[in-house]
Amino acid sequence: MSTTEQNKSIAFSRRGFMKTTSLAGGGMLIGFNLFNSCKPKAEPTIDLANLNYNDFNAFIQIADNGAVTIHSPNPEIGQGVKTAMPMLIAEELDVAWKDVYVKQGILDTKNFKNQIAGGSQSLRGAWQPLRQTGATARQMLVNAAAIKWGVDASECSTSEGVITNAKGETLSYGDVVNEAALLEVPEEVTLKEISDFKIIGTEVRNVDIDKIISGKPLFGLDYKEEGMVYATVLRPPAFGQKLESYDDTEAKAIPGVIDVIKIGEGANKLLNHEKRNWTVVLSSTDKVVVIANTAWEAMKGKKAIKAKWIEESTLESTELHDQKLTGLLDGKNFTTLREDGNVNKAFAQADEILERTYESPFLPHNCMEPMNFFANITAEKIHLVGPTQTPEFVAQGVAAMLDRDPSEVHLEMTRMGGGFGRRLYGDFVYEAAEISNAIKKPVKLVSTREDDMTTGVYRPAIKYRIKAAVKNGEVTGYHVKEAAINSNMYGLIPNFFPAGAIENYKVDVANYQSNITTGAWRAPYTNFLAYAEQSFFDELAEVMKIDQVQLRLDLLEKVKGTTDERIQYSPERLQNCIRTAAEKAGWGKQADGVYQGFVAYYCHNSHVAEVADAVIENGMPVITKVTCVVDCGVVVNKLGAMNQIEGGVIDGVGHAMYGSFGFENGAPTSKNFDRYRLIRMKEAPLVEAHMIQNDFAPTGLGEPTLPPAGGAVANALKAATGKRIYKQPFMQDPEFWRTPEKEILG
Repeated sequence: MSTTEQNKSIAFSRRGFMKTTSLAGGGMLIGFNLFNSCKPKAEPTIDLANLNYNDFNAFIQIADNGAVTIHSPNPEIGQGVKTAMPMLIAEELDVAWKDVYVKQGILDTKNFKNQIAGGSQSLRGAWQPLRQTGATARQMLVNAAAIKWGVDASECSTSEGVITNAKGETLSYGDVVNEAALLEVPEEVTLKEISDFKIIGTEVRNVDIDKIISGKPLFGLDYKEEGMVYATVLRPPAFGQKLESYDDTEAKAIPGVIDVIKIGEGANKLLNHEKRNWTVVLSSTDKVVVIANTAWEAMKGKKAIKAKWIEESTLESTELHDQKLTGLLDGKNFTTLREDGNVNKAFAQADEILERTYESPFLPHNCMEPMNFFANITAEKIHLVGPTQTPEFVAQGVAAMLDRDPSEVHLEMTRMGGGFGRRLYGDFVYEAAEISNAIKKPVKLVSTREDDMTTGVYRPAIKYRIKAAVKNGEVTGYHVKEAAINSNMYGLIPNFFPAGAIENYKVDVANYQSNITTGAWRAPYTNFLAYAEQSFFDELAEVMKIDQVQLRLDLLEKVKGTTDERIQYSPERLQNCIRTAAEKAGWGKQADGVYQGFVAYYCHNSHVAEVADAVIENGMPVITKVTCVVDCGVVVNKLGAMNQIEGGVIDGVGHAMYGSFGFENGAPTSKNFDRYRLIRMKEAPLVEAHMIQNDFAPTGLGEPTLPPAGGAVANALKAATGKRIYKQPFMQDPEFWRTPEKEILG
């Protein structure tokens, strides 16, 4: 449904719209509940410094001097929601953006649910409710002004916080805010037409940018409290090991070290918890904690600990993982996620068959800000502060671990120096809480880069085997198999393209259960699958002797008019992206010496097409440019959207080219950036971004441009060299790169 269709009068429950009067200094605090599942009688407190915010619920504070503060309740991980979500409210409230102050909200586990940052879903879920919040507040202010003037509200208009009647008389929002707070909440409001937007669709700079560039306290690592101590945790050096004993004599002798303790009971308790599954990244292994006056002293103390570790389970290696995944692909123990027609019959009758296998390694998240969290556990309150993508989930976990009621948890969110899925998990929060509970002091848990890289949560290693049948110039069969580490958590997407485009279509998955912790990594499910499928389609086009772009357009044409409700993408919107990308990149018309690779992909509710340009420099292929076209519906913040598009493409190119990570005897082969290779500034291609303009409600943007990037690069490299790559990272393929491996990894 387009936004234009949605802009008719909207009715909603009065119970979802909350207001309170008698604010300090006068004014009104209002908000709209985004989900009907939220409790209807949630009442925000009056103290503006400690408001209870609701899940995806925005509160508007309008002071009697006309000042407007919009509280953003979602975690900010760099995706821009702290800027974009308040823009939705401010647009319908009809205030000037320069007069808006945005404040980060806190967690309210009593009245609301689903306060989360992940899956590129924040704006998609908030589009209608947050606009209703602003529109309802505006209507209440207009009604108050109309009463004061003795006119009908329909005779009044608003603009940038000022109400005007038919006579030209004006009142500011601050002039009527106290009266508005006493009025009934209107049951029906009308949202703006897109053509009337003044804020949505413009370029708005990040609301935190001044603090970011000036180094003011903003991130979890910046948070401090009086009397706070620091803690670092010594964890097993290899997956499959557990603590047998330790000697802390030298550690305790280091100046600044306060104590050395052992933790682990908290994890055991959560692992054995009956009501919820907390096992994703938890280990029952005991850990050694160093408490000190500063983070540096704690880290020095940790290095002085002499610990003895013993084997608890198999110490796995990259070689073992490779064998297990290949064995799964060659075996028959699959779970079928989707099956259309008869693929075996299609292959039996095919004129040609193409089959290829694609491989990817484990990958760490490498957030710029290492994991950290503050905890202060007292008899009265559980006070938690820090960077988390899932505040409600971790708050519930801490409460369960400590045998406390969740209502006792007060959790404040800080801005995060990267999330990428790593901060969906609460292992570091549980550790901080367990430490504070043990030492009876406020504590800041701080991880080193080595801690993050060696004891973290990883994207699982995966192999895909894709097979296609061609008969009479048509793709008649398609079978994709996935073999992954712990893939019961992160399997294939069976209803994305090319589902619905090929009559005989089958998707199978199998997994090897490992003791290495795996989890969501930026653009889960699709971050490697897109490369595999799009590289395969490129090669399939060669087999069929058809242009790569035309093959995708032809397949999408077959999906039009489908009645299959399982299909999640729009063939028309994806075709539009494809044609636009081909035009903008000059597909088939590139200059001599420029080689191009094309991809088109749908994920996180958005449609994307990308074209990578490669040239040969000093005998080696170099990616110089990526043209990216995105259809994510209405673009709320053009500046933020451009940042997300460019960042996603470069991240995708970098990890496809350089990201290599493995294990030997259960221990990661890379511990820091001296061994783990990230893309460098001079290697980042120019990203030329284009956004399709339409009236569809916003969809995801933080992740959709990353998955196709690897495929675009691989296809461009094939065009430049005549050779195909079937394994990531591309830089380790000796067929392409003459630089010694030790130099590449260094």
